[in-house]
Amino acid sequence: MKIENNAVIEMHYTLTNKTGEQLDSSVGQQPLAYLHGAGNIIPGLENALTGKSAGDKLTVTIEPEDAYGTRDDEKIQVVGKEMFTGIDNMEVGMQFQADSSAGPAIVTIAKIDGDEITIDGNHPLADEQLTFDVEVIEVRPATETELEHGHIHGEACDHGE
Repeated sequence: MKIENNAVIEMHYTLTNKTGEQLDSSVGQQPLAYLHGAGNIIPGLENALTGKSAGDKLTVTIEPEDAYGTRDDEKIQVVGKEMFTGIDNMEVGMQFQADSSAGPAIVTIAKIDGDEITIDGNHPLADEQLTFDVEVIEVRPATETELEHGHIHGEACDHGE
């Protein structure tokens, strides 16, 4: 079966940045599984996988616009320390889920200056050119439940089939 929308894909990957530094890998672990066409992975990788089959291997370099986007200065803001009630020890690099106009978002503490906290809503890999070395392990049709929910079901799913 070829990879197309509404197929479940299992793949191993190794992700590197422009300088060749390894950022992530599934090799030696469970393969990454996702529902193709549902926006579960970055668009550039999803497009590169379309039409591939189990057993195919590929290396694809993805520009920021088709990965995690380009940095947007409007996603950086200074908020008061009181926005972090119940958190005693804040450090640069800590991440939190926050509500944004586009729904839930992850923000990272970029700077702490007294009671002023600079948060950054950009993805940590924004502006990064990414290279994926991929091996497609399995391609199968999605179940009706997976299509209904927009993601695959299996061990990692918390609401079953």
